[in-house]
Amino acid sequence: MTGLLLRWSQGDPDALNSLLPVVYEECRRIAARQLRGERAEHTLTPTALVHELYLRLIDQTRTTWQNRAQFFGVAAQAMRRILVDFARARQAEKRGGSAVFVSLGSAMEQTDQPSADVLAIDDALVRLAAQDADQLRIVELRFFAGLTVEETAHVLGRSPRTVKREWRLAKAWLYRELRS
Repeated sequence: MTGLLLRWSQGDPDALNSLLPVVYEECRRIAARQLRGERAEHTLTPTALVHELYLRLIDQTRTTWQNRAQFFGVAAQAMRRILVDFARARQAEKRGGSAVFVSLGSAMEQTDQPSADVLAIDDALVRLAAQDADQLRIVELRFFAGLTVEETAHVLGRSPRTVKREWRLAKAWLYRELRS
């Protein structure tokens, strides 16, 4: 996969065509995880979210792909942006209609916590980015991309111990922000 990513970075269109079947199922799993807490009548399915992701990634010419973990981190971040854009468009359409819900259960490691509005999560993540961009990146890689601590540490060039500490801090900060 890394070889295909490098070839794609260098402008080889055949590499992208070879890469898609390799990453499709993992992208669907990430999409399903991100949509798991959405409202029941949500019109985006994991397949539709992956197709939207493809449309955003197809024109990626400025990214130098390094490895699998980086790719899935970027893919998860793009899926989050798609869901936020979708929620904003829906709210604009309905002028404050019913909220879109995303469960933060696994992110906050709280099984009994209520789900939170995707726009509130995005707002909290924007505030986190202003406070600590590294913690935001860890949240994106761990929660949205589903990377392990070791994979996240590799992508960020940090030790796993540092990633664990920053992950705990970011979860606690987000939990506090979303509760208020």
